[in-house]
Amino acid sequence: MNKITLSVNDENLDTLLIILNNLKSGLISNIETNAKNSKRQTRYQPKVNKVIYEQESGTNDTSGKYSASAYRERLKKR
Repeated sequence: MNKITLSVNDENLDTLLIILNNLKSGLISNIETNAKNSKRQTRYQPKVNKVIYEQESGTNDTSGKYSASAYRERLKKR
């Protein structure tokens, strides 16, 4: 595994960490900083791309204008 070392000014550290954390998942395996006064301690957490099916969705999704089940019912009537 290869390593890259960067020297960053304190005022730019948080911006750089945000950029690195938003890179493609699986691209970076570990991010470590030695900053003592960083506003937040960050750990890399890869993005999870998961399909949410209608059966698994909660009641929050039913308040929208689009309803998949209502659309299916309209198609069946045709």
